[in-house]
Amino acid sequence: MIFGFNTDVKHGETVYHVQSEARENELILQTQVFVRGRCVGKRATSYAEKLSHGGFTDQMKEQILRDQHRLVLDSIRDGRVHSILDKRDTPETLAGVKELDLQWLNAGSVHADRNLIMRLRVTDGGSAVEGARLTFRFARPDAAPFYTQAMTDAGGHAEVKIESEETALPDSSVLVQANYAGRTATRKFRLRKLE
Repeated sequence: MIFGFNTDVKHGETVYHVQSEARENELILQTQVFVRGRCVGKRATSYAEKLSHGGFTDQMKEQILRDQHRLVLDSIRDGRVHSILDKRDTPETLAGVKELDLQWLNAGSVHADRNLIMRLRVTDGGSAVEGARLTFRFARPDAAPFYTQAMTDAGGHAEVKIESEETALPDSSVLVQANYAGRTATRKFRLRKLE
């Protein structure tokens, strides 16, 4: 079962985006905190030991992730988010240091023929990444989130088209996660009308 949580929470003038997910391959439950599309910290809990004892259900896993997500949200509201984020050099936090880079190439012109069109490029140390999987979450007001995926080509480029009226875009956002060789980069893009 795949599940996760995404919440925006404000503290002072800063809006934090909190994303929690079960990372099945690493047997961890991870919560990431983003500010303006950049990951500022993570909290991860391993469930490998619980799994080895048997009887560990998806519902139990979801509840632990839900509690961890709520803990991070509460710590942001209380102004102490950095006190609960991971500080140790785990493989997960080390991977975050060597993050992929995700660039939005056509931010100035994203709508044509009743479609939201996003062109992105994934690089690693400045070099194009071929075969990165991009997962898109398009969130609109008054509609369920829409998910789609794309793969990068030899130049590190990927394009996705999502049918959408232009009038819905100013209040919408797109969360994009790039996955490649066990590493990820996540960016949140808010869509707004150009003046």
